[in-house]
Amino acid sequence: MSSHFKASRLHLAIVAASALSLAACGGGNDSPAPSQTVNTAPPPPPDPGFVDSAPVANVPAVVDTIATNQRGDARFATLDTNAGVRVLGAFLKLWQPLTEVVDAGVSAPAVGSFPAVVTSTWTGLPNDGTPNGTKLNPTVLDANIQFAATETSTRTDAQAAAAYFDDRRGKGYSVTDGMGPLTSLWRTAAQQTTTITTIPPEATTTLFNDTGNNTGVGGSANSQFGKVVDFINAMGNNASTEPAKRFYKYARPYRWSNSVIVVPALVPAESPTPTTDGGFPSGHTAEAMRDALAMAYVVPERFQEMISRGMELGENRIFAGMHSPLDVSGGRVQGEAFTAANLSDPNNSTLKQAAFAQAHSTLIALSATSASTFAAFAHSGTQATDRFADHATNKANYLRRLTFGFGPIGDTTVPAVVPKGAEVLLETRLPYLSADQRRVVLKTTALPSGFPALDDAEGWGRLNLFAAADGYGVFNGNVSVTMDASQGGFNAADTWSNDISGAGKLTLQGTGTLRLAGMNVYAGGSQVMGGTLEADSVQAFGKGDVYLSSGTVVSHAPGRVSIAGAYTQLAAGTTLELDVGPNDQGKLAVTGATTILGGTLHVKFVNGFTPQNGTTLDLIDSSSLRGRFSTVTVDGFKATPVYSAAGVQVRLGS
Repeated sequence: MSSHFKASRLHLAIVAASALSLAACGGGNDSPAPSQTVNTAPPPPPDPGFVDSAPVANVPAVVDTIATNQRGDARFATLDTNAGVRVLGAFLKLWQPLTEVVDAGVSAPAVGSFPAVVTSTWTGLPNDGTPNGTKLNPTVLDANIQFAATETSTRTDAQAAAAYFDDRRGKGYSVTDGMGPLTSLWRTAAQQTTTITTIPPEATTTLFNDTGNNTGVGGSANSQFGKVVDFINAMGNNASTEPAKRFYKYARPYRWSNSVIVVPALVPAESPTPTTDGGFPSGHTAEAMRDALAMAYVVPERFQEMISRGMELGENRIFAGMHSPLDVSGGRVQGEAFTAANLSDPNNSTLKQAAFAQAHSTLIALSATSASTFAAFAHSGTQATDRFADHATNKANYLRRLTFGFGPIGDTTVPAVVPKGAEVLLETRLPYLSADQRRVVLKTTALPSGFPALDDAEGWGRLNLFAAADGYGVFNGNVSVTMDASQGGFNAADTWSNDISGAGKLTLQGTGTLRLAGMNVYAGGSQVMGGTLEADSVQAFGKGDVYLSSGTVVSHAPGRVSIAGAYTQLAAGTTLELDVGPNDQGKLAVTGATTILGGTLHVKFVNGFTPQNGTTLDLIDSSSLRGRFSTVTVDGFKATPVYSAAGVQVRLGS
């Protein structure tokens, strides 16, 4: 028997089977009807032929040199000898600290292969730029202090109270409330405590220090959560901000201007020795970001909420009058860089895995949830009970706190560079991506260049971790994602909320569910070869074709989902699910041709939408339609599909 004859018989069998299936489920054929026979499928969206990358800059990396950041060597730290100083080097475009060799009888300790240099002492008090340093960009630096003056003169009582608590409490305890519904469970498990529970009337004259357990009880003394506490503490290894403070010699804002009003209850916290009390960078912010990132690593279900809390603590340092915006930005940069370095340390490899497992097993038990319901519980708070409950608000605040309203002062077109090791910060948040893919996510979600003090050579200043947690920002080339639902968590289901651009193509494989929630304009198309690709916005699929080879495509947007190219669905093993609700929710508008070689159409009703028996639903509008589904099911109704030359409807009822 010839191969051509075999193929013809197979094709006839498929057509016959499709006809029987349609008859069994009440299939109709209203005229004009599309061709029931599709001999060949259109080709999938073309392969761009390359995969995007994010090469490491050829500069010394914090992850390789963090051990050079030693608090005891603070007086001798320089750009060449200290990783913590070097990562903030972009600040030198604004401010030149006084640096000279003094005290000939003093020998600086050698650090690595770098020469030893002794830096000058400083008064800690601004005096027309001397002896502490010189303003290289007075416009930006004056605006920096004015920002602090404005925030401190207009702060509310609630902001002043929050600033006091974030100043006097342990930073690890403070940021834990970013856990929302998990906060009390976390503090119980970690055995975290604070002694700063109120603002005493005498706080304006008496300094109160927190004598509670900042991050909690670690080690064997805490069998259910000790690994988690040990892990958080380990992120502070070699992470002192003191060397950078001593090198940059940039004073606190209340020393620059009497218009900066320190919270009265924090006046006793002002250092009496300004020569060891620099403003840049903010130590509180750096520590808060380290703690928040560590907690986000072990509970990535609260990743964006935790880093939002770290950034909030940073702004509270401005409300306190203790720091300026650039101080806080410097603290954020160091906090991210030092955390990535410690996460990348092979000595912490076993610890971070154990902490992740212990955090989940303990919190799942304490919350009486399961591995499949834990994430929902972690987000079960309302805005009244969890101030980080609203994604849009967190996103706006995070972006604002990245730049504090400063506009670019340099070239805005410099491509983003991703620091070596930065991808580890997303290791548990995007576990289904490779390390190289996580680097590309960081590159495609980074801030533009040109913002004050953020253009460091490694790229730490431009990272936008909140956006990175929402997936790619740009598809360049092939973006192939494989998810494994059996591993649970984000491996089973995740949502990308960024507005994705670019000419690249998305390919989904595996068994998990990837939801696209942005107003996307990527042009290379989407191919589903396994798993479920869900449209949670009307422009989720961008500007290209949607090609369903195997798996499921779901339309779950609040309106009619646009497919700007063609829609193709192959036969066995494919399902198009339309979650239909009010205002055309879940329906499809296909600009190009629709080709259906079989498979299933499954209609669900959502958001209280309950059509009447006998209703005809317009589900797919297209420029042209060829082929038919093998099976059409509508939850709660007997359904008759109605095919036309340009779309698909279903008639409900007999």
